Amino acid sequence: MHVFTFFVAGLVGFYLTFPSVAQDKVLLTENVYIRDSLVSGWVVDVLRNECETPRARLLRAQSALDYLKDYAIAAGYSDVEVRAFLKNKLQKDSMKAIAIGYLAKAGAVSDKDESYCRVGRNNIAKGTLAGCLLWS
Repeated sequence: MHVFTFFVAGLVGFYLTFPSVAQDKVLLTENVYIRDSLVSGWVVDVLRNECETPRARLLRAQSALDYLKDYAIAAGYSDVEVRAFLKNKLQKDSMKAIAIGYLAKAGAVSDKDESYCRVGRNNIAKGTLAGCLLWS
């Protein structure tokens, strides 16, 4: 009995001293790298639908999404968590709203395609993540 108590006490002490990745991870919605990367994807999606040029690099975008999934799993999120997060309509709507806000701040104006094109070209010139997923 004393051995078991000592073992449990040691285990609790270990976890209090060295928290696991699962205890330290934030919600996927709060992971800045993941959130910002997905918002950049939405920026590209809006730009490609509002402007004929620049165009989206769809294969590069898919590779970036695959990398992001691997990154999330390496950060301690399960495959199920990642897939559920990516399919969640509320999350998609939230990130798309952030992307639209970013585009408006950058000068994109509804019903003015050229303004979206200009924002796209500026993102390419600045080398932003969204810019890396576009080509002229």
